[in-house]
Amino acid sequence: MADTYDAVIIGAGIIGAAVGYELAKDGKRTLNVDALPAAGYGSTSNSCAIIRVHYSTVDATALAAEAYYDWLDWKGYLGPGGSADESGLAAFHATGCLVMKTEHNGRLERNCAILDELSIPYEHWSPDAILKHLPLYDLKSFFPPKTLGDEAFGEPTGGAVEGGVFFPTAGYISDPQLATHNIQRAAEAHGAEFRLNAKVTAIPTEGGRIAGIELEDGTVIEAPIVVNVAGPHSDKVNRLAGAEEDMKIGTRALRQEVVHLPVPGFDFENHGLVVSDSDIACYCRPEAGNHIPVGSEDPECDEREWVDPDDFERSFTEQWTVQARRMGQRIPTLPVTASPKGVVDLYDVSDDWLPIYDRSQIPGYYMAVGTSGNQFKNAPTVGRMMADLIQYCEAGGDHDTEPMTFDLPRIGHKLDMGSFSRRREITAESSFSVLG
Repeated sequence: MADTYDAVIIGAGIIGAAVGYELAKDGKRTLNVDALPAAGYGSTSNSCAIIRVHYSTVDATALAAEAYYDWLDWKGYLGPGGSADESGLAAFHATGCLVMKTEHNGRLERNCAILDELSIPYEHWSPDAILKHLPLYDLKSFFPPKTLGDEAFGEPTGGAVEGGVFFPTAGYISDPQLATHNIQRAAEAHGAEFRLNAKVTAIPTEGGRIAGIELEDGTVIEAPIVVNVAGPHSDKVNRLAGAEEDMKIGTRALRQEVVHLPVPGFDFENHGLVVSDSDIACYCRPEAGNHIPVGSEDPECDEREWVDPDDFERSFTEQWTVQARRMGQRIPTLPVTASPKGVVDLYDVSDDWLPIYDRSQIPGYYMAVGTSGNQFKNAPTVGRMMADLIQYCEAGGDHDTEPMTFDLPRIGHKLDMGSFSRRREITAESSFSVLG
């Protein structure tokens, strides 16, 4: 006899767990299914877990700003069930985020205009202010970023970084997998279930409506609602459901390397910031042991490696050295070791690098996909938003012709969910990178 649930969520990463949590709070019997052995075990666990509010569109910025308050009051968001997690609680380090002004990012004029519209605070920092906070930095300009094969790699290109914008409502989560476990426990306190080491192999329909899922071991699980939150596997899951036919925006898995480097001569762990630096095309944040993880901002010179999420190279490549040495342009004392450390994992990238939070052409089948490397921070709010969207559509709302609006009460904004539609046109304002 098949197991029966009100809703099945495919994926137990940070966003999948949050969707399960909110649906369970609404009284639904939910099941999160994941092929991996623990919640948050996959790309979530390897996320840099940066919390920031600057994005290239109003709705994306508003969504991130609303979610910031959940991280600030993590125990309040989790409720008694999650805050009693036997593993402890994930810590939010409210360091703020510094973004360097460059010609490439329009000196952040558009970002600041959006923040003004939403009354989100920020500060303009001069080069002197940057060096006061980060005295180990060299502010020479190296733009545009280059690969190691370029003869001019590492050579200053004249002038210096002219300053930056500091966003105080920002920071990072020290343990993204623990944060996901916290949400799992919060969801379970409301009756949610998690089934791990369970791979979905079929998503059947009945009478034109979603009917549930089938697992690799032959288990059949019946449910009138299925939510695809499968991260880098989102495209494969959509194809299992036959849900991709009317999608104007698709998703693909992109391989990424994140470099971990020690920082000599400065207590970056306790006095560093989240830094996004388009001049060298890298971002970084503090890490335990006075290290910094360094990620790429995906400049045009770096080849993008689209992969099969079930078959990709997990060893470091020359890209590790490229990122390490770019960061060394800004911090000349950084050692580039012969034994690279860090992580290799995947982004779930949409065609315009902005997420899809939507229903599908199949009644009962929903998507929270295309979350690239920049939606970890939005998980708490996305969980609520997806739960409301499901309620709206299941009650007869036509989200395709009359998109649901979602209230963001803490920042006083009504979000048009049509901006995250699977049938939207490519968002021209996007950065078309991990920056969103």
